[in-house]
Amino acid sequence: MASKILLVGCGNMGFAMLKGWLAEPSGVDAHVVEPVDALRERAELAGAAVYGDQAELADGFTPDMVILAVKPQVMRDVLPSYGKWSGGKTTYLSVAAGVRIETFASAYPGPTPIIRCMPNTPAAIGKGMMVCCLNAHVTDQAKSLCTDLLSSSGRVNFVDDESQMDAVTAVSGSGPAYIFHFIECLTKAGEEAGLPAELAAELAMQTVYGAGVLAARSDTEPSVLRQQVTSPGGTTAAALDVFMGSGRLQAVVSEAVAAAADRSRELA
Repeated sequence: MASKILLVGCGNMGFAMLKGWLAEPSGVDAHVVEPVDALRERAELAGAAVYGDQAELADGFTPDMVILAVKPQVMRDVLPSYGKWSGGKTTYLSVAAGVRIETFASAYPGPTPIIRCMPNTPAAIGKGMMVCCLNAHVTDQAKSLCTDLLSSSGRVNFVDDESQMDAVTAVSGSGPAYIFHFIECLTKAGEEAGLPAELAAELAMQTVYGAGVLAARSDTEPSVLRQQVTSPGGTTAAALDVFMGSGRLQAVVSEAVAAAADRSRELA
C-alpha cells in the first residue's frame, strides 16, 4: 500500500524531494500544499495532487507523514494549520534549518512523532547530505519511511543528540558554500598565475568535482589520497606547505565551522 505523503511547501528543496519520489515507482502517494501558482503547477506536472491551501484537503484525509518544507521564519505560523493529525500515527518531518524539535512539540503536544532534518543544497541533484534527529515517539516504520523518502535526494544519517544538529548545520548544511568559495578562490588564483579566466574556472571546477568523486568512491582515507598526490619536494608539497604550515588551513576551517555552529544555536 502506498504511503500517503503531504508536502507543505514546494520551493526548491520541496520540489527536489518531490521529483525524487515521483521519478520512478516508489510507493508514494504525494499530495502538495503550495499557495504560489507557478510552484503548485510544476508540482502537479510532476505527478502530485496539489492544493492551494490545507483547507482544500478532503475530509478524512490522513497522511502517514507531513513534510514541512517552508522557511524557518514562517514555521511557527504554519504549524497550527497542520495540527489536526498530531498525537496520532502521522509523523511530522521538518527540513527547516534551525527549528528545534521542541518548537513542534510545543505546537503539537502529546505523543506526536517528530523528525528534524538538516539537508543541504546538493539534494537538488540527488547528491545531498540529510541528517535527522527523532523524538521518542517516532516508530521504526516511520524512521524507515523517512530514510526511503530522503534517500532520493542523497545520503541519510541520524544523530541521537539534537544538540549535534548545530554542528551538522555548520559542516554539511553550510558546507556547500565553503566549497563554492574555494572554487572561486582557486579560479582567481589561476588567473593571477597567468591562466585565461575561462580556463582557470574550468580547471578549478573540474578539479574540485573530480577530487570529491574520487574521495567518495575510494576506500582510501582522504589523508592517504593527499599523500599519494604529493611527491616530496614537488609542486604539490610546496602548495601544501602554505595550506598546512602551522595548521593554517585547519585553523581557518575550524574557526569557520565553530562560527556557523554558534550562529545556528543563536538562531534556534
